Amino acid sequence: MSTTLMFLLVAAPLLAYAALRDVMTRLIPDGVSLAIAAAGFSLRLFEGWAAAATSVGLAAVVFCSLLLLAMRGLLGGGDVKLIAATTMGLPPPDVWTFIVATVLAGGILGVAYLIGRRVVSRPRRTPGASILRRVVALEAWRVRRRGPLPYAVAIAAGGMFLLFSIPRA
Repeated sequence: MSTTLMFLLVAAPLLAYAALRDVMTRLIPDGVSLAIAAAGFSLRLFEGWAAAATSVGLAAVVFCSLLLLAMRGLLGGGDVKLIAATTMGLPPPDVWTFIVATVLAGGILGVAYLIGRRVVSRPRRTPGASILRRVVALEAWRVRRRGPLPYAVAIAAGGMFLLFSIPRA
């Protein structure tokens, strides 16, 4: 099994958790990004110090590039950390695929939210509703108020795309 596949198998549940937390609270726990980065660095280290150093350098470039977007309010700080952490565990060619898949998923998410602004009706409060119903009502409220996108969903989708597109040997 390749180290990239092992990394994505470790990172996939963490990315899914980050996406869920982002939808529910618009916050991505730092521990998730740290765990993904540590797993990625450890697995890249199995390929040698040069591979690990390349991944760290590439993650730093991605982090600094996306930090500029975060400073302008176009991307959240947690999203920047999550993308950079995921980058840490990928070989350079897969980083580009991950970023492109994440951007495309973000575009689909953005279009869904634009459509949602026109389609979603005013949510009703129902005491004792299930957690899913409350999250849907909260998202409807956020959509109507033009709140920020839960971009960790797009990041997780980019990671899942990469996971399922790796050829199995």
